[in-house]
Amino acid sequence: MKKAFLWCTLLLWAQVCQSTTPYVQAGKLPTAELTTQLAQVEKKLQAEGFTVVGRHMPKGLPTHASLVVTDPAMLEAIRSIGGPSIIAAGIRVGVQSDGTVSYMNPNYWFRAYLRGSFKAGEIPAKSVQARLARTLGEGAGFGGDVAEADLANYRYMFGMERFDSPNSELSSHASFEEALKTVQDNLTNGVGNTSRVYEVVMADRKLAVFGVAMNDPGDGESAWMNKIGANHIAGMPYEIFIVGNKIFALYARYRIALAWPALGMGQFMGIINTPDAIRNTLSKVAGGVPPG
Repeated sequence: MKKAFLWCTLLLWAQVCQSTTPYVQAGKLPTAELTTQLAQVEKKLQAEGFTVVGRHMPKGLPTHASLVVTDPAMLEAIRSIGGPSIIAAGIRVGVQSDGTVSYMNPNYWFRAYLRGSFKAGEIPAKSVQARLARTLGEGAGFGGDVAEADLANYRYMFGMERFDSPNSELSSHASFEEALKTVQDNLTNGVGNTSRVYEVVMADRKLAVFGVAMNDPGDGESAWMNKIGANHIAGMPYEIFIVGNKIFALYARYRIALAWPALGMGQFMGIINTPDAIRNTLSKVAGGVPPG
């Protein structure tokens, strides 16, 4: 009886402590121009039923890019869940000019972004994972290990932000329509030296998400990614999202840590000014007043 109890305890402990990684290594492409490689990967993803909604070629990172696709079943799950789950709409695949391909691990990112509603999106998440593996190949996971059970309430360390931290809110507008137009217009006009990578709008649910390229050579994404590891390109672009009449962007002490969970404290201190720089930039896109 004691042995049976022990085995049950160990099994439950193993399930609780099961970990996952943010990225999966895919099969390698022949070396070619980056645009050629992106076109090859796009074609594969489209053949598998994904819809390509954006290409991201960060300024200052000429050998790295990402593709963003959507999946119909996952979009329906997000529509049903509502709220900030809209941030999970973009499925990202990283491509490098040396032929390296990687993709976001749906089991990791959807647990973090859907949080307590992950069960409602688990079936399409597993489908996305299987189809990415079938289309692009499935190698080793990389980027750091995080316990699955921790992702719904993830933070890098004590005292740092979580998904729902108050400082993720950037601005508030009179209506969803006004908030949407503000972001669309500001990205079209390049406010804050930004540009639009993709957008997914569910107007009937008053939800929208945009991928934002931050192009400033001094504090844009390439400036800090070069310091902490551009091989995590499948973690980009950064998102700005709308729920109702409010505009949000996950604060970078959460969002960067989620995408680089194995980041050492020394590396994090090396980009200590980045979280506020990102918030300042995206506050301009949101039509808010950047904090002083």
